[in-house]
Amino acid sequence: MKSVLRSKHLGAGAENLLYVYPQRLNFANKLASARNITIKIQFMCGEDPSNAMPVIFGKSNGPEFLQEVYTAITYHNKSPDFYEEVKIKLPAKLTVNHHLLFTFYHISCQQKQGASVESLLGYSWLPILLNERLQTGSYCLPVALEKLPPNYSMHSAEKVPLQNPPIKWAEGHKGVFNIEVQAVSSVHTQDNHLEKFFTLCHSLESQVTFPIRVLDQKISESTLEHELKLSIICLNSSRLEPLVLFLHLVLDKLFQLSVQPMVIAGQTANFSQFAFESVVAIANSLHNSKDLSKDQHGRNCLLASYVHYVFRLPELQRDTVPKSGSTGPGGIWRQGTPTSTPFSKLLQVRAMSSSNPDLAGTHSATDEDVKNIVSSKVGTMSNLGGGMLFILFLHFHEELALQMVVSTGMVRETVFKYAWFFFELLVKSMAQYVHNLDKRDSFRRTRFSDRFQDDITTIVNVVTSEIESEQAEKINISLAFFLYDLLSLMDRGFVFNLIKHYCNQLSAKLNNLPTLISMRLEFLRILCSHEHYLNLNLFFMNADTAPASPCPSISSQNSSSCSSFQDHKIASMFDLTSEYRQQHFLTGLLFTELAAALDTEGEGYRKAVSAIHSLLSSHDLDPRCVKPEMKVKIATLYLPLVGIILDTLPQLYDFTGEAADARGGKSRTNGSDEEQDGVSAINQNVALAIAGNHFNLKTSGTMLSSLQYNVLNADTTRNLMICFLWIMKNADQSLIRKWIADLPSMQLNRILDLLFICVSCFEYKVSVGCLNFMPALISQKSRDVKARLEEALLRGEGARGEMMRRCRTPGMLGEPFPAFCLNENLRWRKEQTHWRQANEKLDKTKAELDQEALVSGNLATEANLIILDMQENIIQASSALDCKDSLLGGVLKVLVNSLSCDQSTTYLTHCFATLRALIAKFGDLLFEEEVEQCADLCQRVLHHCSSSMDVTRSQACATLYLLMRFSFGNFARVKMQVTMSLASLVGKAPDFNEEHLRRSLRTILAYSEEDTAMQTTPFPTQVEELLCNLNSILYDTVKMREFQEDPEMLMDLMYRIAKSYQTSPDLRLTWLQNMAEKHTKKKCFTEAAMCLVHAAALVAEYLSMLEDHSYLPVGSVSFQSISSNVLEESAISEDTLSPDEDGVCSGRYFTECGLVGLLEQAAELFSTGGLYETVNEVYKLVIPILEAHRDFRKLTSTHDKLQKAFENIISKDHKRMFGTYFRVGFYGAKFGDLDEQEFVYKEPAITKLPEISHRLEGFYGQCFGAEFVEVIKDSAPVDKSKLDPNKAYIQITFVEPYFDEYEMKDRVTYFEKNFNLRRFMYTTPFTLEGRPRGELHEQYRRNTVLTTMHAFPYIKTRIRVIQKEEFVLTPIEVAIEDMKKKTLQLAVAIHQEPPDAKMLQMVLQGSVGATVNQGPLEVAQVFLAEIPADPKLYRHHNKLRLCFKEFIMRCGEAVEKNKRLITADQREYQQELKKNYNKLKENLRPMIERKIPELYKDSFHRSSFRKCETQLSQGS
Repeated sequence: MKSVLRSKHLGAGAENLLYVYPQRLNFANKLASARNITIKIQFMCGEDPSNAMPVIFGKSNGPEFLQEVYTAITYHNKSPDFYEEVKIKLPAKLTVNHHLLFTFYHISCQQKQGASVESLLGYSWLPILLNERLQTGSYCLPVALEKLPPNYSMHSAEKVPLQNPPIKWAEGHKGVFNIEVQAVSSVHTQDNHLEKFFTLCHSLESQVTFPIRVLDQKISESTLEHELKLSIICLNSSRLEPLVLFLHLVLDKLFQLSVQPMVIAGQTANFSQFAFESVVAIANSLHNSKDLSKDQHGRNCLLASYVHYVFRLPELQRDTVPKSGSTGPGGIWRQGTPTSTPFSKLLQVRAMSSSNPDLAGTHSATDEDVKNIVSSKVGTMSNLGGGMLFILFLHFHEELALQMVVSTGMVRETVFKYAWFFFELLVKSMAQYVHNLDKRDSFRRTRFSDRFQDDITTIVNVVTSEIESEQAEKINISLAFFLYDLLSLMDRGFVFNLIKHYCNQLSAKLNNLPTLISMRLEFLRILCSHEHYLNLNLFFMNADTAPASPCPSISSQNSSSCSSFQDHKIASMFDLTSEYRQQHFLTGLLFTELAAALDTEGEGYRKAVSAIHSLLSSHDLDPRCVKPEMKVKIATLYLPLVGIILDTLPQLYDFTGEAADARGGKSRTNGSDEEQDGVSAINQNVALAIAGNHFNLKTSGTMLSSLQYNVLNADTTRNLMICFLWIMKNADQSLIRKWIADLPSMQLNRILDLLFICVSCFEYKVSVGCLNFMPALISQKSRDVKARLEEALLRGEGARGEMMRRCRTPGMLGEPFPAFCLNENLRWRKEQTHWRQANEKLDKTKAELDQEALVSGNLATEANLIILDMQENIIQASSALDCKDSLLGGVLKVLVNSLSCDQSTTYLTHCFATLRALIAKFGDLLFEEEVEQCADLCQRVLHHCSSSMDVTRSQACATLYLLMRFSFGNFARVKMQVTMSLASLVGKAPDFNEEHLRRSLRTILAYSEEDTAMQTTPFPTQVEELLCNLNSILYDTVKMREFQEDPEMLMDLMYRIAKSYQTSPDLRLTWLQNMAEKHTKKKCFTEAAMCLVHAAALVAEYLSMLEDHSYLPVGSVSFQSISSNVLEESAISEDTLSPDEDGVCSGRYFTECGLVGLLEQAAELFSTGGLYETVNEVYKLVIPILEAHRDFRKLTSTHDKLQKAFENIISKDHKRMFGTYFRVGFYGAKFGDLDEQEFVYKEPAITKLPEISHRLEGFYGQCFGAEFVEVIKDSAPVDKSKLDPNKAYIQITFVEPYFDEYEMKDRVTYFEKNFNLRRFMYTTPFTLEGRPRGELHEQYRRNTVLTTMHAFPYIKTRIRVIQKEEFVLTPIEVAIEDMKKKTLQLAVAIHQEPPDAKMLQMVLQGSVGATVNQGPLEVAQVFLAEIPADPKLYRHHNKLRLCFKEFIMRCGEAVEKNKRLITADQREYQQELKKNYNKLKENLRPMIERKIPELYKDSFHRSSFRKCETQLSQGS
């Protein structure tokens, strides 16, 4: 039945169904004929067979309704069980004649001729009504074996009176037929408590004759009142299902009883208190039921639906007054008596609500009091029976409020636990009361009585007392909506006082400040969502247009007129003053809470910002606020928010890394200036005051001062920025200009910092979802498509273009309203039970994604245009200030930041115009004071010169030319900045288009040629030289683009470009940084770190020229411990420029801080690359500088990093994997400059030869065609004459670092053997016959040693080979090398700590194993069996003999070591090893002990067949 409960909603269609379930029939003792039994079931309205009603639901394949149904037969079973369900549609009106008739038959399986298949067995029946109640439940009915007597249906089958002749029963009138009857009915209650309550209520409403029967009980007139009260109390004991079905009727009756006192047997009966407590109990039961649904706010859906759809004011009955003074037929009157005492009691009934006699009331009811009370009630007076008859009707809202006030104990607790229900009842009854009495046009103060207003005040006080309970938040929200509704019904001054009182009491009750702020913000957010929010806040500024004040406490006189407004100090309009909070009550409350939340730990600020953001969104979409003059007034209302946002600047989210620098820059370096300018955070007292009254926050000043700033998240910061820009856009622009003109420079700088964050916040970004629909955008070829798409979105076409053209008009908030409505911003519409989800669906359509991109482009353009207007206002204001240099720097920083973001052509056109005006007015000042900013500006303008948009390119060209023209006096600096910018742009920008930039450079050249005013100066020549230099850089760029997919060639080209700038340190530094970025993207962290080390060495060289400090590195020489390659940065060239001329070395890196920054970045990259030893060397250069600067904070972090590096060395020493090296030779004319060149490639660790071979073959196969590329499989010398001239050949050989014996003494650690590598070796086996492999006595080996131009690691991953040496080893020398290698492997395995048994056994098996091909024994037999005939081989023979001697000794040590390491199951293996070792030793002994006598008589000069060749000597 739970499904029935869940499906019930008030107002649903009526149901009146009966379900019959025959269960079992016991005919075990009946005659043998009763075997195959079926039952015919009928619903009868009489006893005649024709009275069977067609109300039984049929099956799907038959008629909809039937008169009879039969049960299934169980074959040969005298006691069958039945499983049918018979569904019956009950008639609306039932009588005593309605009953269920059951007829039992035996069905013959073998039909006899002329006989019926059915044999009648008996009858039984069940009356539908018993004592006028529907009969349901389980029954065991007797079965009559003969025809039923007349009037049988008037009695139950169990209690049929004696008949004549008597009825013959089966089993002697015992119950043999089990049946169950259930009803699903909204007509019949099926509950004793509900039945009694409705019956008694009916007796009050109708003229009935006493006594009346209720169930099995007779009730007289004297006990009617008592029984009715009992039935009201017992309503909560009703079963849940019938209570839900009849909920609206029950509540209607209870509300009727609560307001209409009854006269029963001459006595006044009041049921108000009982009815109210019963409603409370029912509400509690419904909420506690797990079977009933609730909305997302925990409200019972049945009660919510009842209030919204069903509830109406109780209809008071006035037409039942008898015509005489005697009691009516029922003895019940609904009026007062004319006598004086009862009348005065009735007045006291109203004064004390009669149902609450404990309340004290006024007992001196004078005639004036009577008139007042009577005039405020709906009632009539007449003279009946010789006296005055007063009929009193109570107002429901007053009675309900009073009952809420006087409730106690559990009743009160439950009332305020589910306060929303009673508040909704109050509001709806008040609204209907106002509507019914036509009081909508009357004054709000006269709509409701003073007593009712006192009750409302008391309710608010009671709610405040419940705040400490677990339901505090729900109660807080319920009260907020209640007061929200009261603002539309009652005197608004009265409601405002309630709001202020509640907030003050809330502060006194809660000690937890974040919780307090959160609850107050939720409270205010609901109130501020009122449809007349603006009028409630007196947003209008002109007193002539102001409507009458809604309350006496906030009158229209407090609203200043426009003329008096000009007399105020404009700056105070942007502050949250007490005057503002009094004049604009709700907004003042909200701003005060926002300020307090921002200064308090917790997440309360999110709700505050979200509430204000939602308010502005609603104003922007409100058709009442479309006119510009209206938005000016609205924006003026929100001006104090600007001051709050400026004070929140340190807490805003950092959208870019540069934003932090902007916040910590010039505007915040001097704290004393800030104090002098009077700029400070919001005063704590102001932040905690509302409407002129301070909240009693139990927080000391020291605690508040110790609170740290909350850092706002990205969404909150974005919402706050939208609010700021909306105000700046819609406010009176003349007012904004005057405000800016009066601000001190420190405050203006803070505004610029805020604008900087705004630019980064509203950067246009293409969503990832859009890219999913256009996968081609990912590739290089589709970048033009992306550019065209963004052009279509941002340039301004169609309807959106129209919007762009009126970008200065109101309507800034371009985002669709749902985008603003986060979960907490949704207006809690109480009549809604389904809510719009704030989470956007992930699977958006293409149209939705396009719309989002369109809106995002709109918002980005609009926001940046507003920011540009603000900057122009600041520039105008700065003209009259002495500190214009710092302001111009801030403005320029914001402009450069906006140019670095994706922008629309509409904005770029305006931005470049502003830039040109700025350059024309302050050009000299900019290039003298803001060098770094101008460098960034040049780079951004150059970037737009390469734009694919004609409009953008023309604007950028004009700006760049103007930049050069107005810096003619310092052109060398501009030349350097532009050249560096282009170099940086070429190296970093992925979407850089050199063709468009060449076109722009030609345009600039045309400007200089046509500028007649400058023709007499060297300026045109200088411009032409600069453009030629830029074109040469572009030429290199074209080559870089050609090798974009060849990382090694690309890095070679970048290296070559950087090398060409050896005399231009700024440009070389730029290219070194470009190379570092490329390496980092490829995850070549060591090479990226080396680029930065070279850059730092370059900076150190030029710093040593400028300054002579002992703590600074002495040029690049100091960097040799890091890399021997750094010496190439030495400034020893004759044409090297001096650092103090022509603006050279003027960038931010050519400082001590810049040097430290480069070295720290290099150390981080070395650590990432696993070169922890190098980290130590880098910090050796950094620490003296930090010590000289007394920067102990950085020293602390530096030593922490050093500690981590040393710990990593200890823990990861041999676990680190450095690079793998390969020799790569290129042969063939197709390679161009690479033909016959050899390089050593550094590849990631564990790179296999097939991997690099596949990569290079695949790449050059794409370049030249796969059929023209061939990989040479061996490492033998290449004879070019045997190669196909039309093909490209690649030879790849694995090489290992090579060290001389003296080097090995210094290269002890694993790191030292893999760092600073210049020499590499690979071996090539061969025989004199030309085969690579042969017998031991034929096997020769060629060892090739390669020397590279620079040491690895370097700023490149491949280095050219400059020298090659070859050593040819004879067969006996090869044997000596092999035996040395085996002996070394044994020694390493023996002394390894901790011991590795598997490794030791593997080496042993290869040394003493019996089946080793060309093993040690065979080598000895080949070379040591006989003394060589050639005396030149004596020393090699002796050397090999000594090698074997050491080898056999190591084998013995290994066997003994293995004996100590093996487990019990390896003893046989150990014995086998020992046996093989002894056998090998015995076989080798004669050869090892044989010496060459001549070797010790004469001394021979050592000779060999070594041949040394070098590539350098070949030419000579």
